[in-house]
Amino acid sequence: MKELIKKNVEKHSSSLEGFALHTTKHIGSPLSLVVHTCFFVGIFSLQWFGFGFDQIMLILTTAVSLEAIYLSIFIQMTINHQAHKLTAVSKDVEEISDDVEEISKDIDDIQEDVEEISEDVDELGKQDERKALKHQSEQEKIYHIENILRELLQEIRSFEDKKK
Repeated sequence: MKELIKKNVEKHSSSLEGFALHTTKHIGSPLSLVVHTCFFVGIFSLQWFGFGFDQIMLILTTAVSLEAIYLSIFIQMTINHQAHKLTAVSKDVEEISDDVEEISKDIDDIQEDVEEISEDVDELGKQDERKALKHQSEQEKIYHIENILRELLQEIRSFEDKKK
C-alpha cells in the first residue's frame, strides 16, 4: 500500500515538476512578452465593460501578485531540479576523476615495467655484444692457429723434401 501511495505521489510530483520546468522554460520568451502585453492591454479595456478603475487595479494587482508567487515557486522547483542534476553530474565527475587517477597509476606502473624491460633488453644487448666479441676473438685465435699449422706443415714438407 505504501509503495502505491509513493508511486502516486511521484507520478503527480513529476508531472507538476514537468509543468514547472516547462513553464519556467518559456518565461522571458517572446511569446511570454506578447501574452503579458495582451493581458495588460486587455485588463485596461475592462473600462468599456463597466468596471471602475479601482476594480481594474485590484484585479491587476491580484493577478500580478499571484503570478509572481507561482512563478517564484516554479523557479524554485526548477532550481531544485537543476541542483539534483548538478549533484548527479558531480558524482559522475568524481567517479571519472577516480578512474583517471587509477588509469594514471596503471600508466605509471606500465611505464616502470617498460623501463625495466628496456634495461633488460640493453643488458641482453651488451651480453650479446660480449658473446659476439668473444666469438670473434675465438675465431681470430683459430685462424691464427691454422696459419701457424700451415707454416709448420710447409716447414715439415720442406724438411722431407730436403731429406729425399
